[in-house]
Amino acid sequence: MKNHPWVLVDTETNGISAPIYVVEIGAQKMNGWLPDGPPFRRLLNHNANISPEASRVNGYTREILERDGDDPLAVYQDFAAYPGQVPLVAYNLAFDWDKVLLPEWQRLGLAPIGQRGWCALELARRLLDPVPAGNCKLQTLRQFYRLPERGAHTALGDVQTVVDLLDTVLRPLAEARGLHTWADLVVLIESTWFPSLIAFGKFKGRNFREAVVDSELHDWLRWLASSSNARSASMGQWYLAQLEAGASQQAAMGVAASDSAAASALQGGSAVVLYLSPQKTELQQLITAARERLAAQEADYTAQKHAVDVALAQLFQALRPHYQRRDQLQLNVEYRRKYLDALMQAGDEEAEAVTQAHAQARQQSHAEYEQAAAEAASKQALTDEQAKEMQGIWRKLVRTFHPDRCTDDPEKRKAHEWLTSEINQARDRGDIQRLREIAQNPDAFLLQHGMAPLSQEDSSDVLRLRTLLDGLQHRILETLEALNTLRETPGYELHQRIQQDDDFFAATVAQHQAALEAEMDTLEAEAARLSEEIEGLTGVAPESE
Repeated sequence: MKNHPWVLVDTETNGISAPIYVVEIGAQKMNGWLPDGPPFRRLLNHNANISPEASRVNGYTREILERDGDDPLAVYQDFAAYPGQVPLVAYNLAFDWDKVLLPEWQRLGLAPIGQRGWCALELARRLLDPVPAGNCKLQTLRQFYRLPERGAHTALGDVQTVVDLLDTVLRPLAEARGLHTWADLVVLIESTWFPSLIAFGKFKGRNFREAVVDSELHDWLRWLASSSNARSASMGQWYLAQLEAGASQQAAMGVAASDSAAASALQGGSAVVLYLSPQKTELQQLITAARERLAAQEADYTAQKHAVDVALAQLFQALRPHYQRRDQLQLNVEYRRKYLDALMQAGDEEAEAVTQAHAQARQQSHAEYEQAAAEAASKQALTDEQAKEMQGIWRKLVRTFHPDRCTDDPEKRKAHEWLTSEINQARDRGDIQRLREIAQNPDAFLLQHGMAPLSQEDSSDVLRLRTLLDGLQHRILETLEALNTLRETPGYELHQRIQQDDDFFAATVAQHQAALEAEMDTLEAEAARLSEEIEGLTGVAPESE
């Protein structure tokens, strides 16, 4: 790869359905594995609509692009001079190059810029297989490998994250496998390949290498290789060929695969080795590391989720009178329409039933607002010092007392689950005093509530330890996904903007109030019209609320 020039590119678009328009393009010249010179970034204004889904992800709206975007022809004229004729690589080349850039250039009457390179996503899939992060989504890998935050879902931010991933994670793996040139990577990416973990059927989630010691799995792979479906047959034949190559390699070396080598292969190592279960001590070390990682991630999610909940609670409290009045007006309009329909079609008795149902609906709505207000009031904003303390206590408690420690004992598991629930509820309320009480003496806290002290010992069975490790890895990925989802919510954006701008909260409240008041004016006018109609038919105006 040394001294080989290429360009890493990424796009943000107005959606994923054709025609697709680029709203941001980001690129970075590369020399081998390292960036070379300043990056390229531009916003493009196609005067095209942006889907709400795309706007929520990348943050761009038509108004932003009309204000800050440039003419696409001018942007691509400048971009053409950036890569020249070197290959363009993208993290999802099949999308960025094939579905986005080529059709856009053709639509604009432009010749293709640069050359089609290789797909960095496919490189990651092969080098990381089996992927310890669970999937190869760029932001999942960034969080799993603790790479810097670069501006997720912006073209340049994603380009910079791929640069970090290449340098920190993929380059060492490639060089360990003897992949030192551009041609080496092309051969790897373009060669037939299937993931080590079977993705379907009765052996879903199993590593195909386990077929060396599992005759049933080996028979299934042979059945797959003889399938009438060409793709299925190709997969089965490839798996069998890898097993044969691994056996030949071991025979030539004159040694059997060690437990540690097998564990390395299953964690993304490069050598094809026979699979044997890792030793107990090795699994326990991995479990300890996974618990530490999960506790840190859950603590991070907890802190950010609480901050978002507090921001939303403050917004609700500021706007409650407007929301409640708006909802009352909506109920009135709905009630009067139903009342008129019942009166005209069935008479007074049916209309009276509508009136009674409306009274119940009003009571329910009032009760729901009271409950929501109580919940909002319970969301306590924490100082930075308190937030840090809560994060540390919660991390320690969850790491120590998670129910995964007692899968074989239903009674102990019940106690673990109850304590975990108490910890989580205190976390959600921001109740640091409750967390302190639990952390100070967990056993005493349990005894006060009729629970026995908890075991902190893991099972010694290797198979169960493997299951435990798989479960922890799965929860790590779930937490990463939950954090990513949280960061894409309007509540998270509100929290972030409040932190950045002291006046933003007041401006947001005023904006919502204006919208609600305009909606209420419309509802009040409709309610008055319906009231006049009811009074004209019955001689009695409906009760004013």
